[in-house]
Amino acid sequence: MRILAALLLGGSLFCAAAPLFSHARDRRPASREEGAESTSIPPEYKDIIYLEETGKEIIKAEKPLIHSQGLTLEERFSVPKGYGRVEKPLGSFQAYLRQYPLKPDKSPVLLYDGREKAAQDIHAAVFAMPMVEGDLQQCADSVIRMYGEYFWLMEDYESISFHLTNGFLMDYTSWMSGKRLSVNGNQVSWVKKASYDNSRESFTKYLRQVMVYAGTLSLDKESSPVEEGRILAGDLFIRGGSPGHCVMVVDTAEDSQGNQCFLLAQGYMPAQEFHVLKNPLHEEDPWYYESEIQDTLITPEYVFEKGSLKRWKEFKP
Repeated sequence: MRILAALLLGGSLFCAAAPLFSHARDRRPASREEGAESTSIPPEYKDIIYLEETGKEIIKAEKPLIHSQGLTLEERFSVPKGYGRVEKPLGSFQAYLRQYPLKPDKSPVLLYDGREKAAQDIHAAVFAMPMVEGDLQQCADSVIRMYGEYFWLMEDYESISFHLTNGFLMDYTSWMSGKRLSVNGNQVSWVKKASYDNSRESFTKYLRQVMVYAGTLSLDKESSPVEEGRILAGDLFIRGGSPGHCVMVVDTAEDSQGNQCFLLAQGYMPAQEFHVLKNPLHEEDPWYYESEIQDTLITPEYVFEKGSLKRWKEFKP
């Protein structure tokens, strides 16, 4: 018996029988054999991809959530059925994240020294974000880099500023003007040592210096609690500590009732590439659902307690 495959996209139905491909405008599937009785597609399956038809029984599967050929976050991940992406204008941090390039599907997460991370079964995608030299770009550092890269691209240099663990505010405008850190024990100050420089190379050196002296403790203090149901791209689940941990919300969607779901990404120890996390509750679906969060948020390598959801200072609405 020949197997039929049908894909319903928008208002058109594409059917394949053996190697032949036909376009049926009347939305009727091709017959299994010439003159054989056709099996109509039930209307309730309008948004379903039909994988096989055997006899008169239709085996259905949901639209895939992960598209291996997708080059960006938005192209790689579809939203769950019944949800729609929360729209944000061009130039917003959400739009920036959705258009961020990803490494090819199934790419391993690499450590700062080029070795593969031991746990390769916890990520759904890897951001094509370069690493700084050394074991520095860990969890908070990856978040700091993502924030900094966005503002640098937008030429919003005033917003690129991070408190170090001792409380010193290391702002990019001072660095750009030629000032450099003078560290004496726990005391830090600016000293003029260079000329004005806003090059990519200088900016990367600034980020690396921030990573040396900042972490989850300082990032946590810069952030404020967020009410459930108001999650935005760029928000964090964070526990400040030594070590602590944090993950970033990199995309959000909601259903008609306002229930949210979101994608999470992280860096980790030792320093490694920023990567989209799987959801350990259902690994085939990387989205985290607001309804699943009770007292804790369970991620593959860390469990966050209630109250861990926060928003960094520069993204307060």
